[in-house]
Amino acid sequence: MNILVVDDEKAIADLVEVYLKNDGYQVYKYDRGADALACVAREPIDLAILDVMLPDIDGFALCQRIREEHFFPIIMLTAKVEDMDKIMGLALGADDYITKPFNPLELTARVKTQLRRYKKYNRMGTEEESRFYDFAGLMINQDTHKCTLYGEELSLTPIEFSILWYLCEHRGKVIPSEELFEAVWGERFMDSNNTVMAHVARLREKMKEPSRKPRFIKTVWGVGYTIE
Repeated sequence: MNILVVDDEKAIADLVEVYLKNDGYQVYKYDRGADALACVAREPIDLAILDVMLPDIDGFALCQRIREEHFFPIIMLTAKVEDMDKIMGLALGADDYITKPFNPLELTARVKTQLRRYKKYNRMGTEEESRFYDFAGLMINQDTHKCTLYGEELSLTPIEFSILWYLCEHRGKVIPSEELFEAVWGERFMDSNNTVMAHVARLREKMKEPSRKPRFIKTVWGVGYTIE
């Protein structure tokens, strides 16, 4: 599988490349965002690892540009540890983040987790039984992994689709953030984790939901989310 690594710190990029190649991945390594965008347009990338601080374009903007046409997993590398920086990356379409300094083994583990989820997402369309929900103008189909709202198709990442599907699957129930995180990400929820909130905000934005009175994904404060 092809992994894109974008980091202008040569020592870090070289280290990540060594560990990924040891696990059998093909690595495309760049130190500038423009070169990375050219690579994405040219090569079939399966996952990207993007540093936030780059000389020509910051990693958040690069993530946003990639998300305009591609839905493979994106992991952000950042030296910034503030929650708002992490939330910004997730809201722009990143699937995960890891802060510097980091253990290369942790990074490769995150890579494997994201690729497993992405492959599962792309395989589900082979199931014979059609599974979909259609209500109030929202239609989501797990066979085709397509979602439309009032007849207009939504461009959802695998994570966004999984969140919406899980909420539709449990329509009428309030799903705690912990349950939603563990169901979609397959990892233990941590108290300080704002990942669910960031992805739900991004999902609402794509659905053009008003923040104060959303029609579909509603927040039950102190508990979680529900679709009624």
